[in-house]
Amino acid sequence: MTDTQDLLFELGTEELPPVALKRLSESLTTEFKAGLDNAMLEFSDFQTFATPRRLAIIAKDCSRQQPDRNIQRRGPAVQAAFDADGNPTRAAEGFAHSCGTSVDQLDREKTEKGEWLCYSIQETGKPASELLPGIADKALSRLPIPKRMRWGDGEAQFVRPVHWLLFLHGQDVVPCELLETTAGKVSYGHRFHHPDAIPIQHASEYVSKLEDNKVIANFSSRRDKIREQVNQQAEILGGKADLDDALLDEVTALVEWPVPITAGFEEKYLDVPNEALIYTMKKNQKYFPVLNDKGDLMNNFITIANIESTNPDVIRDGNERVVRPRLADAMFSGIRVAKRS
Repeated sequence: MTDTQDLLFELGTEELPPVALKRLSESLTTEFKAGLDNAMLEFSDFQTFATPRRLAIIAKDCSRQQPDRNIQRRGPAVQAAFDADGNPTRAAEGFAHSCGTSVDQLDREKTEKGEWLCYSIQETGKPASELLPGIADKALSRLPIPKRMRWGDGEAQFVRPVHWLLFLHGQDVVPCELLETTAGKVSYGHRFHHPDAIPIQHASEYVSKLEDNKVIANFSSRRDKIREQVNQQAEILGGKADLDDALLDEVTALVEWPVPITAGFEEKYLDVPNEALIYTMKKNQKYFPVLNDKGDLMNNFITIANIESTNPDVIRDGNERVVRPRLADAMFSGIRVAKRS
């Protein structure tokens, strides 16, 4: 039975572009899976994680070593391998030399197109520890990053500066350096709540340890939580949240520990067409508007903070102060359009 262990890879960075986060994560998954498949390293399940400060994967039950395999090399056609007297030609001798053997030790293979010299080699599988650094490096190099940046004095380039690399196979660190960062067994929690290093001994504790340190690592889980939070807050306000997938994805990519904050604005702004206000709140502020049972906009919105504040009123006031000029601009634009017409 093949020896297997869970594989954990996490790249820690500065805040990644929120619109691109989901695409980067999906691409890392695709490329990492392809790399494992090409290297014949089997796995039973694959999990993907993405937050503003990390891209990560877990390959469950990943092989510790490639399987041994029999490789058959095909050489020149028999017709070209021997002269009229049956002596080996330079083509035959060259092929035998490349295989580390002599012509008389070569086999023959008959096909529909003729007979060929061939040689079978039993290749011992390489340890996963030798293959994984190359797989990860290739996966990172193939991510859809239109413009890569440098940081510090190094030559490494990525979408954002890299701060840590967690790379474990079982309890062993995969020895390598990627993007000028040495692999280890340390992750980091929420930037403000738990900024200190978190030792990770095995992939099985990755999700729970990060959650203990105020990070919901799985993108889908965090997205579902935000949807639930927004719907609950809207219900408390007596309305229904205006949720769309694009905004939900973008907000999910902005936070590691979502905390809902309800806020409002003056009723006078409701004179502005709903479409203008909703566009302003969604596009510019990443807020979730709230509609009443008739589908009309209420003078409330819900924002998702990335911190559990001891004084949420400060966050609420700040968001209300920021959105007010935006709404005033929308109102002023509507007045100008009305006067022109």
